[in-house]
Amino acid sequence: MPIQPHLHARPGQVTGAAPSGLYTLPIGGSRDSYLYVPPQYDPARALPLVLLLHGAGGSAHDGLRIFLHRADLDGLMLVAPASQASSWDIIVKRAYGKDIDLADRALDYVFSNYAIVPGKVAVGGFSDGASYALTLGLANGDLFSHVIAFSPGFIGPVEARGVPKVFMSHGTRDSVLPIDDCSRRLAPVLRSAAYPLVYHEFNGGHEIPAEEVRFAIDWFANDAAQAGARA
Repeated sequence: MPIQPHLHARPGQVTGAAPSGLYTLPIGGSRDSYLYVPPQYDPARALPLVLLLHGAGGSAHDGLRIFLHRADLDGLMLVAPASQASSWDIIVKRAYGKDIDLADRALDYVFSNYAIVPGKVAVGGFSDGASYALTLGLANGDLFSHVIAFSPGFIGPVEARGVPKVFMSHGTRDSVLPIDDCSRRLAPVLRSAAYPLVYHEFNGGHEIPAEEVRFAIDWFANDAAQAGARA
């Protein structure tokens, strides 16, 4: 069987203090990866986590920016690795490789140093990052509770695990990843596989409208808040 994009890092018990703010992750890689921890972080009160994946030609900062403006307000921890090439391995090399290892190391660093709400870990991204988020999310639904895909193109070949909730949005005038070839094809596949899917189409191009960002964060954060109250 081909190598699968299965991740091994998992949240654990963390009690010690750790810094907040934005900083570079000490996990190696050919480009910098980042972690953002909101100022209200307290190891006694675990936070939800979002793994954010940038689009083609982008950087880890580009992935982080998708949600960074709402992280403090909603108490979200954000981790953003950088692909080793211009985009993610399954897109550039048609195979899983170093990018999976790097994502695993990034998550392991967070889980080893920060308290994360059990069962409230999301993966999200835009464009190629959205395709990779769907791929990792379906392959690791035993880790990721939610998948957030802004203008995805495809889902890579995976051995699915778990049943994460999925939010997907796409512009009807997208000329980079046309909606008919992409999200309108993916949505029925996800529904037929019984994934809980929220799917939005908007009048726009290859972009992430502010209202779609707000909806996605509220969709995840409200679930996360309820889980935190029960934990």
